[in-house]
Amino acid sequence: MLEEKAKILVVDDESGNLRLLEALLSRSGYEVILANDGEEALAKVKETKPKVILLDTHLPKIDGFEVARRLKEDEATKTIPVVMMTAQTEVEDRLKALEAGADDFLTKPVDEVELWARVNSLLKVKAYNEHMRNYQQELEAEVDKRTQGLAKALEKIKIASLDTVYRLSRAAEYKDEDTGAHVERMSHYSSAIARGMGLDDEFVEHILWAAPMHDIGKIGIPDRVLQKPGKLDPDEWVIMKQHTTIGAEILKDASADFIKLAAEIAFSHHEKWNGSGYPQGLKGSDIHLAGRIVALADVFDALTYERPYRGALPIEKALAIIKEGQGSHFDPQVVDTFFAIEGEIRTGLNWWKFMSSDSTSEESELGNLFD
Repeated sequence: MLEEKAKILVVDDESGNLRLLEALLSRSGYEVILANDGEEALAKVKETKPKVILLDTHLPKIDGFEVARRLKEDEATKTIPVVMMTAQTEVEDRLKALEAGADDFLTKPVDEVELWARVNSLLKVKAYNEHMRNYQQELEAEVDKRTQGLAKALEKIKIASLDTVYRLSRAAEYKDEDTGAHVERMSHYSSAIARGMGLDDEFVEHILWAAPMHDIGKIGIPDRVLQKPGKLDPDEWVIMKQHTTIGAEILKDASADFIKLAAEIAFSHHEKWNGSGYPQGLKGSDIHLAGRIVALADVFDALTYERPYRGALPIEKALAIIKEGQGSHFDPQVVDTFFAIEGEIRTGLNWWKFMSSDSTSEESELGNLFD
């Protein structure tokens, strides 16, 4: 396959100059394109995409300085080398040409050796610039490809990690709940409420991961207390309440931010807005926000699913209990947000109940509803 000839655009309003330059350049093996004025030059640049432009300074319609300026301002043409052709005495023209973006100069009348040297040198510069631009594009494409690959890998790791969080959190719930799906449901309720409150994406994701560990401290509660079928006596209740501090102790000093948040949740999710909760009796906004959100999500899920000591309540009854607890048990703003996204909550509840009745369903699908 023959190598394509380099295209050189020559722009001059004098036909004699055009013919001379055409003869000299053709003899050196270049394909020569001619233009008589500035408008024609700009049109032929777009049409032919030359490798080098030889441009006279004084042209009809649009002068050479303006042509050069427009070429250098256009992303599609700014890398094409422009050689301005000026008379030896026209110093002012050379300064104007530099300001317009000219890459080099030829003195008129043009010398063949000088012409060849300028054009050959600028063709090499052009080739190098194109090579670097292509290399940069290829590099950016490869970086983008690898970034996408890393993003997909990270997403897989996050899904696997969240699944691990769910499964380990079930260890604490195992003796206390009929279904380990409790930790998944209430974590998605929590993230939905956080998103509804306008909290940032990082917090929404962190609470999704952290909420399942809210009762991790139950692993330290004796079976005789945790599995007692009847009401706990005062001494047993003291022991049961210790699961909040045990959970915080297990999770403290973590390096991961979501586990730090889980420690706050484990410690505070039984605090109440009016200060009657435990373990510290904190009141109002002194309770960590994540603890206030999880408190509502945890209670709502407990109300709407069967427990050993009672059946599942109808959703309307559960919603009425949540509403009744606004300002006493629950943060009023959290309750308002919960009811603002009531449609989403109802859809999620119905979906989970449907899935729990289908023994062939995949538990991993539970994570898709609120994402």
